Amino acid sequence: MISYAPLWRIMREKHMTTYTLRVKYGMSHATVQRLQADLPVSTHTLNKLCAILECPLEAVAEYIPDDPRD
Repeated sequence: MISYAPLWRIMREKHMTTYTLRVKYGMSHATVQRLQADLPVSTHTLNKLCAILECPLEAVAEYIPDDPRD
């Protein structure tokens, strides 16, 4: 699964909120909700986040292997 935990860490470090993403950068509420729930988002969204935060992709998302018992 893809986790956006790194996104929330870097946003805290840069004193940014989801409100900033929505209002200042025009990200939709639905997209922010998808990120909060670790649901899939487009590569366009990931690119936009990297540009906004001035960081590499690994600072926004990380891969966590699924539990094979599931």
